[in-house]
Amino acid sequence: MKIVKDPRKVNSIIKEVKLKGKSIGFVPTMGALHEGHLSLIRQAHKENDFTVVSIFVNPMQFGPKEDLKKYPRLIQNDLMLCKKDNVDLVFLPDSKNLYPPEFGTFVKVKGLSDCLCAKSRPMHFQGVTTVITKLFNIVCPDVAYFGQKDAQQAIIIKRLSEDLNFPVKISMLETVRAKDGLALSSRNAYLSKSQRQDALVLSQALKLAKKMIDRGETVSKKIISSMRRLIQQNKSAKIDYVEIVDFNNLRPVKKISGKCLIVLAVWIGKIRLIDNIIVGTVLKHG
Repeated sequence: MKIVKDPRKVNSIIKEVKLKGKSIGFVPTMGALHEGHLSLIRQAHKENDFTVVSIFVNPMQFGPKEDLKKYPRLIQNDLMLCKKDNVDLVFLPDSKNLYPPEFGTFVKVKGLSDCLCAKSRPMHFQGVTTVITKLFNIVCPDVAYFGQKDAQQAIIIKRLSEDLNFPVKISMLETVRAKDGLALSSRNAYLSKSQRQDALVLSQALKLAKKMIDRGETVSKKIISSMRRLIQQNKSAKIDYVEIVDFNNLRPVKKISGKCLIVLAVWIGKIRLIDNIIVGTVLKHG
């Protein structure tokens, strides 16, 4: 497994790999790898000849009062996990590599980047799409893998790829959950034991929505109201948003029809967690 910090060196290695006719699977991460990340890495290894993982805590996607400084950084453990799961190359840049002093180019996907999580994190997705644009240009992947837990991000990146004609397929894989239903996230490490239990209200609200739909309910307003009531019963939980949107354009839908995303963000104490389910289709497992 190669560990490379210089973008130019990564690009040179990738060119050699491409000349041999090998396909490249790419998993961009911010590190603190968990089973969700590993499922993406394994799928990339399964479907491609050469697997690349980037580990970079991207400062551009954090707001001034967010958790950039305390975001978990477990690089040695991350590298061990990558090696164990047959990663060929780990791209390990620092901010100076990707954002030199004169850096002044930013990428934004309008519409999709202005709703849901963007309402409370207005600069977040511009930071994501800017760094992903750079990473796609450096790594030149054939397929890039993202988790459904960050569905809005994956949908935005798919649009980015289409709009800018990146020759890369965007693959979104099913959310990996703990046995009790909590969606795996690097930020779960912030949760105390009691908060960890309280955080289950996110997946419980989604299960309630799915149950209502399975019983024939299609009116979004009724489903959202029931979800909000359930969450509000938990005193440590504060709702950021609960919405039902069209999967492709992220616009709210009045009635469940076609492929929809039921999505929510909830504060558990000072920790903001997100989760979602897709209604109308089933994703493949990693």
